[in-house]
Amino acid sequence: MLRSVRTELLEISFHEDGPKEGVPVLLLHGWPDAPIGWFEIARQLNAQGWRTIVPFLRGSQPTRFLSEATPRFGGGVALAQDAIELADSLGIDRFSVVGHDWGARAAYSIGALYPERITSIAGLALAYQPRATFTIPEFAQSRRFWYQWFLCTDGGAQAVREDPTGFARIQWETWSPAGWFSEEEFRAAAESFKSSDWAAITLSAYRTRWIKGEPFDPKYLELQRRLGEVERLSIPTLMIQGGADMCDDAKESEDLESYFDSDYQRALLKGIGHFPHREAPREVAELIIGFLAQNQ
Repeated sequence: MLRSVRTELLEISFHEDGPKEGVPVLLLHGWPDAPIGWFEIARQLNAQGWRTIVPFLRGSQPTRFLSEATPRFGGGVALAQDAIELADSLGIDRFSVVGHDWGARAAYSIGALYPERITSIAGLALAYQPRATFTIPEFAQSRRFWYQWFLCTDGGAQAVREDPTGFARIQWETWSPAGWFSEEEFRAAAESFKSSDWAAITLSAYRTRWIKGEPFDPKYLELQRRLGEVERLSIPTLMIQGGADMCDDAKESEDLESYFDSDYQRALLKGIGHFPHREAPREVAELIIGFLAQNQ
């Protein structure tokens, strides 16, 4: 069921399904993707009694900013705060959070900033980054991040504004082994990429990461400071990594156990790329359901 709520900055659209009295799980989509990518996982969670809330992240229509004056800031801390404010609007005090890519970053950030609010984390494709610190990786991984460097050029930024769907399509075609998606699946997700805010949030997310002096929403200064002080997470965490991920190499998520004070598990899926929940939904659902059941 598609619903919406208003927070301080946004009207957040989201899909909600499953028993109303079920344990709530937020499913946060990644970039470039949309809530529809979670539907098979949500269906299996609902069948096991969980209540799922799957929002369109800021920039992804039909979620919209309430004011044109609000800075279109796309940092992970903003996505995390949006999720908390969505939960507040729904009267949800504690919940599990499952995130892919950007959604995983938001999930880890919630765990760092609001550990009292969540019972467990499942992060797909993106590993935890202590203190939310970004460093330029070695050459092989930097090559995979070509799209981030492209976005940091004026010409690249303009190209993405002019053809956001075409830019997203390149990532779908190159981040996983060939043949994993249909035209219908891509078109359905791409409906969320058509707002000018999608390009604006995309550009903000990467340009603020690598370029000094990029526009920043001061609303998040204190949260960003706090996030930069957190090295270890206290929340039980499952990390699901595709062994054939051609955006974030599998070795990027190795040997992170020391950054977790509670249960930490990593599942490596052979032959799976950057979109595990779409490429191997049955296996991913089993992993998530088992982990959430252990950590309610």
